[in-house]
Amino acid sequence: MHPHLHTKDNRNCEAVMTALDECHARGFLYKASGMCNQAKREVTLCLRAERIERTRKNREAAREKRKSIEERWKQIEENP
Repeated sequence: MHPHLHTKDNRNCEAVMTALDECHARGFLYKASGMCNQAKREVTLCLRAERIERTRKNREAAREKRKSIEERWKQIEENP
């Protein structure tokens, strides 16, 4: 199960998600017989890559923020 697909965080996967939507629009039997599995795999891989990149950026921002907080605490401790 995927999160909401068409969001601002998933813009790079728009073409793959559109292909999956078009495949699903062909009908239940087409979808149920596994004809959309490859498109679904591609969406999953694309969303995973986007999530990993977003996580990496968040981690870097958290490290920078933590570093600045530690520097402030160091200044406070040095200047009572």
